[in-house]
Amino acid sequence: MTTSTTSASAAVLPPVGATAFDTLQALLHTRYSCRAYQPEPLPRATIEQILAAAQRTASWCNAQPWQVHIASGATLSRLREAFAAVAPTTRPVPDLPWPREYRGVYQERRRECGWGLYEALGIAKGDREASARQAAQNFRMFGAPHVAIVTSDEALGTYGAVDCGAYVSSFMLAAHSLGVGSIAQAALASYPGVLREVLGIGDDRTIVCGISFGLADLSHPANHFRTTRADPADSVVWRD
Repeated sequence: MTTSTTSASAAVLPPVGATAFDTLQALLHTRYSCRAYQPEPLPRATIEQILAAAQRTASWCNAQPWQVHIASGATLSRLREAFAAVAPTTRPVPDLPWPREYRGVYQERRRECGWGLYEALGIAKGDREASARQAAQNFRMFGAPHVAIVTSDEALGTYGAVDCGAYVSSFMLAAHSLGVGSIAQAALASYPGVLREVLGIGDDRTIVCGISFGLADLSHPANHFRTTRADPADSVVWRD
């Protein structure tokens, strides 16, 4: 069964007379990490539109190192089952190392994000059981009907991963422009063996992250939560 993308959340349309910058601003300011989805799959044509737009992402030497495996239907069900069997008892071994630590303002922002989500979901501080249940939703792709696993050629190292990060951003903005919700998930890269076995990803590919996507469940409280952004001045050093 398929459904129109506009039946659940309208595509982001610029006002009459808007500039290209106005449209980009609207997309950047209204996109959010979607953590609950309607089960109906998207039309293949809609997914292909998103992929065609994301393919225009700039990359180092125009290498375009991303290769994307999209799981839906029975394959996605197998992936969920495989994660459920491994994640609760197995130590993560991602292809790319996790951050060594979050410190200073980065830790503050991380905590603000986490507590803001828990507040929206009614999870009290210290409720480890409820927080663990929510964390496990990562490995169910939050109920999304599709997941894209983004990989890079392992020989390209850091620069390939950087290019894939830019691709992920383009993918999510393109999805949002069509009324499709999405969330980038580093958690799905925790167990590359699961992804390689179920999706047939070769050892020559570095698994960067996943993107779960589909029509948002707009009634779910997780989708009412929004993160903040720092003032641009906090991220820029001028040397005139």
